[in-house]
Amino acid sequence: MLIDTPTSTPHTAPSDTANATATRARRNHDDAPDTAERFARLAELEDGPERSALRDELVAVWLPMAHRIASRFRDRGESIEDLRQVAALGLVKAVDRYEPERGAFESYAVPTITGEVKRHFRDRMWALRVPRRVQELRNRVRVARRELTQNPGSGEPTIADVAEHTGLTEDEVRAGMEALESFSTLSLDVELASSDDGYSLADTLGAPDASYDRIVDREAAKAGLSRLSERDRAILYMRFFEDMTQSRIADRLGISQMHVSRLINRSCARVRDEVMTQRSGNRSAQ
Repeated sequence: MLIDTPTSTPHTAPSDTANATATRARRNHDDAPDTAERFARLAELEDGPERSALRDELVAVWLPMAHRIASRFRDRGESIEDLRQVAALGLVKAVDRYEPERGAFESYAVPTITGEVKRHFRDRMWALRVPRRVQELRNRVRVARRELTQNPGSGEPTIADVAEHTGLTEDEVRAGMEALESFSTLSLDVELASSDDGYSLADTLGAPDASYDRIVDREAAKAGLSRLSERDRAILYMRFFEDMTQSRIADRLGISQMHVSRLINRSCARVRDEVMTQRSGNRSAQ
């Protein structure tokens, strides 16, 4: 007679089940492996090949988590490959600085990696360099505007609305809103949206005006001209403002054309020397 014998099945102790459940509860993501024992061993090892190999192993098993954090920042003007590199650098720093007795590795690594990625955006991705305080204002204003427009039917928040929501002053909100436009820049050659004939941003910019230099020169020469004799001033006026020839000036004053030429040269040299002396003195005073 054949007797069926019950097949033995694996038996898990209640305490083991409870521990496994607690471990899964602590690990919020599939990319958060259980590496407590390896980190404890890493902390005990001296520098050397064995420690380096274990360090590299820990970085490799936690790398998916770093990639997940990097993916949160996609579509912000930086490629996902570069963001993953930055996150990986943050992971290496977290592995090197982690102290097992202070809690779970994930609790330490997540803010470390996130901070590294944010620092990358803050320091490397701005087209215009702005102070860190202004960058922080920009982020607070951006988040506040998003939160204030989440409800259906909400209009564009005013500066006062953002200030009340964030606790910032209205001047700080304005600075943050200006910084929102400083993260990226336009090429001067970009065609304006309202233009149908290739009108670019560069076409709206002014060009150097030589007239300003002439105004500066005239003002600088005014004092020297006032110290010339009346006849010398009259000769310069006829020559440079009435555009008279030296011969006509000579005929009007009853002197030779050669004499007129010498008077003009002497007066111009005197005024020029006074202006140059004055400018040299101003530079010395500075």
